[in-house]
Amino acid sequence: MTAAKTASRPRRGKAALFVLLCGCAGAAPHWVEPPRNLLPAISLTLLLGAYVIRTVLFRLWKPQPPVALPEALDHWPDVDVVVAARDEEAVIGRLVERVAQLSYPEGQLRLWVVDDGSEDRTAALLEEIGSRHSLLTVLRRPRDAGGGKSGALNAVLPQLRGRWMLVLDADAGMPRDLLQRLIPYAEAGSWAAVQLRKAVVEADRNLLTQAQAMEMALDTVIQQGRLASGGVPELRGNGQLLRRDALEACGGFNEATVTDDLDLSFRLLLGDCGIGVLWDPPVEEEAVRTLPALWRQRQRWAEGGLQRFFDYWPSLVAGPLAPSRKLDLAAFFLLQYALPVVSIADLLTALATRTLPSIWPLSIVAFGLSGAAIVAGCRRSSEGPPLPNINPFTAALGIAYLAHWFVVIPWVALRMALLPKRLVWAKTLHVGEASGEESHEDTDDLTGEADLTTQVS
Repeated sequence: MTAAKTASRPRRGKAALFVLLCGCAGAAPHWVEPPRNLLPAISLTLLLGAYVIRTVLFRLWKPQPPVALPEALDHWPDVDVVVAARDEEAVIGRLVERVAQLSYPEGQLRLWVVDDGSEDRTAALLEEIGSRHSLLTVLRRPRDAGGGKSGALNAVLPQLRGRWMLVLDADAGMPRDLLQRLIPYAEAGSWAAVQLRKAVVEADRNLLTQAQAMEMALDTVIQQGRLASGGVPELRGNGQLLRRDALEACGGFNEATVTDDLDLSFRLLLGDCGIGVLWDPPVEEEAVRTLPALWRQRQRWAEGGLQRFFDYWPSLVAGPLAPSRKLDLAAFFLLQYALPVVSIADLLTALATRTLPSIWPLSIVAFGLSGAAIVAGCRRSSEGPPLPNINPFTAALGIAYLAHWFVVIPWVALRMALLPKRLVWAKTLHVGEASGEESHEDTDDLTGEADLTTQVS
């Protein structure tokens, strides 16, 4: 099997065109007399707002019926749990113990840990733990093997024999009956992949972690709404269950992207492979605890999100996707990526021409709908770490927190348009919930080679 590669595609030109078009869209209304200059924003507000309400909010406010799962399968398929780890001495032992305690038929569950050139005690701990747990197999890669987390996962993929592959981060937490509930859901839905809700542990540590807990709930309910309306749900890395034959059919993990999960979501989509989303049980993970770490994490997410559209957009537009999926992709691309860039262009033009901003109707509606989704999501019953209690302050915090995307995405888009392409694999330092120390990076950054520059595009 050959790993998916897309590094040679000319992303700088596409990024430059994206920035140019968004800049023109934000500046053009300022040369039209008011109130006609508000017509483009009002028209988009009505169209996109109606779509989001129908797709997400209308379904969220309905009572959520429990997911009907078969109590047991006639035949339980083999499952491989895979973790890419580098310098994870603080959490790797705990993860192995958690996986070993999962309830699943004996002999049908295996744990693979790819030690990606660790320089701390990770290797020694894995050797010690392996003597107690026969389900554990450790693969070791040189530190300069390259490919980041995707490279580590691709290294183990040829050795897997299970029908399903569950990808976890080294800090992941899960209930003992996770697989007994997840595998029947995946089999009953004939999914090629299933994404679990990501639940933030210790969300009450500070306002930043609290806001991220709300964001994770918001993200899952939006993905469920998109799925229910015939749209396009996406994978989120930690807690993603993949059917191995579908993964191999689309070429494995892309080693030329900074977000392997988002890239894989589109390749599964183009391969007509469905992705399911499960609210309960969740997979637990640590939150980013500082603003600098959040800034690094969100730049990577923004770049990966844009990169996949630039790489696959011709196939998405001209391919045989259902009209509902194309509409869903267009709507969320405009809201997630185009709107922040257009809004910044609108604001800068307003300052330069001493006129009033013209995109504010759409921005206000986008924030309002996001806030409503946060409230609806956090009020749902949920397992795992408790979600933040919703009151006027926490709702306002969640909405204000989302404004950081209006800075991150324009900055990343401009950087992608002007600077050569570089793939930098950022190392995550996990310390565990019990430690008072802080994580230096986000909880699911790519594990792999630091400061690795790849082909310029």
